[in-house]
Amino acid sequence: MELPATEASLGGKYRQSTITAIHGQVRSETTDAAVTPVSRRWQIQVTITSFLALFAIVGIALYGLPFYYDYMVRELGFTRTQVTSGNALSKLIVGPLFGFFAGWFVDRFGPRKLMLGGIVMAGVALVGLGNMSTLSMFYFFYLLNALGYVCAGPLPNQVLLSRWFDKSRGKAMGIAYLGIGIGGALVAQLSALLARQYGWRMALTSLGVLIVVIAFPLALFVKESPSGTPTGLKPAASPEPIGWVLRSPRFYLLAIGSMCSIGAVGGANQHLKLLLGLDLHFTDQQVANVASLILISSLAGRLLMGWLADHFPKKYVMLLIYLIVAAGISLLFFASVPGLIYLFAVVFGIGLGGDYMIIPLMAGELFGVKVLGRLMGIVLTADGVAEAAAPMLVGRLRDELGTYGVAFIVLLILALVGSIAIGLLPKKTVDVRPG
Repeated sequence: MELPATEASLGGKYRQSTITAIHGQVRSETTDAAVTPVSRRWQIQVTITSFLALFAIVGIALYGLPFYYDYMVRELGFTRTQVTSGNALSKLIVGPLFGFFAGWFVDRFGPRKLMLGGIVMAGVALVGLGNMSTLSMFYFFYLLNALGYVCAGPLPNQVLLSRWFDKSRGKAMGIAYLGIGIGGALVAQLSALLARQYGWRMALTSLGVLIVVIAFPLALFVKESPSGTPTGLKPAASPEPIGWVLRSPRFYLLAIGSMCSIGAVGGANQHLKLLLGLDLHFTDQQVANVASLILISSLAGRLLMGWLADHFPKKYVMLLIYLIVAAGISLLFFASVPGLIYLFAVVFGIGLGGDYMIIPLMAGELFGVKVLGRLMGIVLTADGVAEAAAPMLVGRLRDELGTYGVAFIVLLILALVGSIAIGLLPKKTVDVRPG
C-alpha cells in the first residue's frame, strides 16, 4: 500500500509555525517537514518497524497467551481466576510503576532504546512461561511480559509514527496496527499446530524466540524522528510540562472512555478460550478458527477506522468503535447458538481493530504530539489497569456463579459507559497548549 506523500515532497510547502507560551516565554514550533525533508524511505521503514513490533509484542504475546490458559488449568491445577490474574496483577504493578516513566523516557530520549529492551523482555517472558511449573513462576514471567508490553508495545510505536506522519497519521497508524491483527490471527493457528505436534510448553517457548527474531532487527536501526533528535524539534532543556493536560476535563473523559472500552475488550478476549474450550467444548482448532476470524476482522477494522479518522471528526469515529465493541459483547450471550460465535468474531474483531488505534489519534488531536509520550504513558497505564482487572473480575464471577452470564452483563455495561464518556467530548478540539 502506498504511503502518503508529505508536505515536503509536495513542493516544500511547510506549515506555519505555531507560537506556544511556556513558562512565560514564547517559543516557535515547526513541524518535522520544516526541520528537514522527510524521506519516504524512512517513513516506510518506520511503518514496517512498528508493524513488526506490534505484530510480535501485541499480536503474538498479548493475544497468544490466552490460548494456553486451559492447558494451565488442566495440567497445573490453576483456577480461571488465577490464570487471568497473571495478566491482571502484572499490569496493575507494571503499569502504575513504569507507564509514566516509559512515556517520559520516550519524550526525552526517543522510543528506540525502550523498544529494544521491551522486545527482549517479552521474548524471555514467553520462554519462561513455557517452562514454569509453579504459580509464583507464572506471576514472575507475566510481570516480565507486561514490562515488555509497556516498553515495546503501543506506547513507543504510537509516538514513533506520530513524529513521522502528520495529516495522514491515521492511515499510517492503521497500516502499522495491521501487525496486531495479522500476528493475532497467525498465532492462534500456529499455537494450535505447535501444541498438537510438540506440546504447549514447546509451543510457548518457540513463540518467545520468534518475538525477538521478528521485532528486534529493524527496531535496532530505526530512525526515531525526521530531524534525528528525539522530538523532531530543536533539543530542549526539558520536555514541555503537561500540567495543563491533567487539569483539562477532556483528559478525564478520554481516560475514562478508553479504560471502560479496553476493559470490556480485555475481559472478553482473555476468557474466550476458556469459554469455548472448557464450557462449550470446542476443539483447539475450532477455537483457533474463531480467534483468527476475530483478528482477521480486526484488520478491516483498523484500515476502515484509520481512514475514517483522517476524514471525519475523531470523536465520532471513536464513538462508533466503542458502540461496535458493545454490540459484539452482547452476542456472547448467545455463544451456544450454532454458528453465532462467528458473527461475534466479525463484529467484535472490527471493534477491536479500531479500539487501541483510535486512542493516540484522539489524544494527539486533543493535546498535541509534543506531550503525547507522557500523556499516553498515563492513559495506557490506566487502560492497562482496566484491561487487567476486568478479566480477573470475570474469572471470579464465573468461578463463583458457574456461568458467564452476569460477567458478560458487567462487560456490556463497561462498554456502554465508555461510549457515553466519549460522547461527552467536544467535537471541536485543539492540538496545542492554550496560551
